[in-house]
Formats: sequence, C-alpha cells, structure tokens
Amino acid sequence: MQLDLMVPGLPLRQATELARDAASAGMAGVVVTETGRTAYLTCAALALAGEPLDILTGIAVAFPRSPMVTAQVAWELAEASGGRFRLGLGSQVRAHIERRFGMPYDPPGPRMREYLLALRAAFRAFRGEEPLSFEGRYWSLRLLPAAWSPGPIAVPDPPVDLAAVNPWMLRLAGELADGVHVHPLNTEPYLRETVLPALAEGAARAGRQVADLTVICPAFVAAGDRPGQVERWWERARAQVAFYGSTPNYRFLFEQLGRPEVPERIRARQKAGDLAGMAKEVDDELLEQFCVAGDWASVADALRARYGGVASRVVSYFAGQAWLEDRRALGPWGELARALAG
Repeated sequence: MQLDLMVPGLPLRQATELARDAASAGMAGVVVTETGRTAYLTCAALALAGEPLDILTGIAVAFPRSPMVTAQVAWELAEASGGRFRLGLGSQVRAHIERRFGMPYDPPGPRMREYLLALRAAFRAFRGEEPLSFEGRYWSLRLLPAAWSPGPIAVPDPPVDLAAVNPWMLRLAGELADGVHVHPLNTEPYLRETVLPALAEGAARAGRQVADLTVICPAFVAAGDRPGQVERWWERARAQVAFYGSTPNYRFLFEQLGRPEVPERIRARQKAGDLAGMAKEVDDELLEQFCVAGDWASVADALRARYGGVASRVVSYFAGQAWLEDRRALGPWGELARALAG
C-alpha cells in the first residue's frame, strides 16, 4: 500500500520545494487537487523537480476543457515526469461547471464516458497508431495534422483515473479507467458495500477484475506523538466531514451508518450561517467512521485494517496541509509511508 500526500494547486516555486521535501521524507507521490489554481501547472513544477515521486491530479476538472486539450497536457506531463504522471479526472458539480466555468454539465455520466473514450482516441493518434477519428454526441475530434500532433513519447500513455462516488460512475471507472479516486468522505461500509461491488461490475464489462485497477483512497488521519497534535487534526477532520456532509449527494453514506438525520442537521446549520455548529453535528462516534486517529504506530495498523484489500494508494488528506504550515512536518508521514509499503 502506497502513501501519498494531497495538496491544492500551489505557487510553482513552492511546488518544487514540496517535491524535494516529499521525496526526501519517503512519500510515494503527490496528489494535486484543483481549486483556485490549476492542478496541471503544479504537476509540471513537481515533474521538473526531477524527484522520484508519482504525480497525480486528484482531480482535474474535465468538462471545462476539451478532451484534446486534456490529452495534450497529460501527454506532456507524462513525458516530463518520466512516466510518473497519472491523470485523475472528475466531473465536479453542476453549479461549478455551469456557473463558474460557463460550460454544459448534463448528463454528467454519459458525458464523462465519452470524454474517456475521446482521450484514448487522442493518445492513439499521438502515437501514430491511427488517424484521429472520434465522433460522439458531446465531442467530435477529427483533425490532427502531423504539425499539430505532439507525436510519440518514450513512456507509456498516462494512466487515466476517474473520480467516482455513486455506483454509476464507479461502474464506469471499473470499465474504462485505469483507476478510481474514491471520495475523501469514505467509510469501511461504503468501501466494501458500494465501491468494490460497483467497480467489480464495471470491470467485468471489460473482462477485467478490480485487481487490475488502481484504487486511490484519501484518508482523514489525525496522528501525532505530542500533546494536542491528534486533537488538532481530529477537529479539522470533523469540520471536513461536516462540509462534505452538507452535500445532498453524500447523504447515502450516512444512511449506511444508520445516521440519516445528520446531513439534514448539518444543512440546517449551514442555512443559518452557523459554520461552527455544522461541525458540532458530527459527534465523535460518527467521526470515527471517517477518520483514523492515534499515535503513528497505531495509525499504521488502523490504515491497514481499513484500507487493506481495497486501496492501492492511500492519500493523506492532511499531510500536505501540515507541510504548508511547517516544512519540517513530513518526517513522520514518510515513516508511515515506509511502514505501509512494507
């Protein structure tokens, strides 16, 4: 089991510093999210640092970009990283796609299916395996003169991973993607009752098994060996669970835990502008379902118990934030990475 750290898009000079520190600590890779800054430029800076790190977008937003644009960027990042780049894509939510990016969103599932197929067609055309010829309902890619093609690269095509929450998108990931980005709001029942069966169903459509996929699971980890450390990250996890729990699409995760009333209470607090109150709706018993906590040794055992047999890669939701606050913070995370890899 590999351990990665998660960061948002960073100022580019800061990204090169992170690459050096993460590699020195012994982390397996860096997963870059896309919020205010693009994920791809941060990935480029990480790649050019030349460190032996896997570099993943987790995720880059698909729909605002043509599949050709995404394919070209992923192709260059695969080459720059020496084949260590993984392209993680997600649909985001309707409000962001339509109101922030000004692009169409519906229907997200079929649109994403076509997007993945268009990417593969572009990769084949870049290698000269076949002319570019993709005709779909949402995208049409039919023109790629030699002067406009990036041409073959000396590393394999970048793996394409898909962010998926509901069974439909999980089945799509199992069928067409190389891996899946599980949502940070995950629990053991969700992983074993929803994620694995849906991935298996999708993989079977393509004559594959779940073992053929890279399953990437973010984890809320509250760890430390000094007074106050565990509590600090425990409370941050509580706030994040409340934030995600306010989204109606994630209600079913709470239903699986027998706590269907919690999302409604969180949303009521949110509507009242009571942000602190939102977190208070996530009690300790519930938070234990979403967050692993303890000293470093016990956290390693807990991560193995929760994600063993499910995840190929575990992504620390908080290690990147710890580094942003203190560049010396990655040492224990690197030790945890080595423990999980062993």
